[in-house]
Amino acid sequence: MSKDKTPVTPAVRMLRAAGVEFSHHPYQYGEGGGTASFARQTGVDEHSVIKTLVMEDERKNPLLVLMHGDRQVSTKELARVMGVKAVSPCDPATAQKHTGYMVGGISPFGTRRSLPVYMEETIAALPVIYVNGGKRGYLVGLSPAELLRTLRPVLVRVAI
Repeated sequence: MSKDKTPVTPAVRMLRAAGVEFSHHPYQYGEGGGTASFARQTGVDEHSVIKTLVMEDERKNPLLVLMHGDRQVSTKELARVMGVKAVSPCDPATAQKHTGYMVGGISPFGTRRSLPVYMEETIAALPVIYVNGGKRGYLVGLSPAELLRTLRPVLVRVAI
């Protein structure tokens, strides 16, 4: 994808419809490269690169978790905070079914259906965050305040 060709994904459509100011950040996607690959290619601190994780509780109810790229989610702590018995990551096919996006391109914006969103609360303190724009190899940069305004996530402390 050339830098002058912005993908029009459901995420981009949602951001535009909500009046969110965001920047475009295409990069060379590599299978399994994750947030570290984007950070390396762009010189951005991986802590500011936010991964969108699709999980489900023991009743198979799906949810999204937004986490710093250099941290993991304590599923045990998340389950405790949510008041459920267990939370676990979805397999790629299930994640795609819930969000409409392929793993590696999952955005919290413009998902196939509205899902509850849980966000590590320290993300809100960053000046700029980089979140998947709904396509492998494409992230958007925006202020955490805009993410909070549009998604209204539940703020949690579940990073490890």
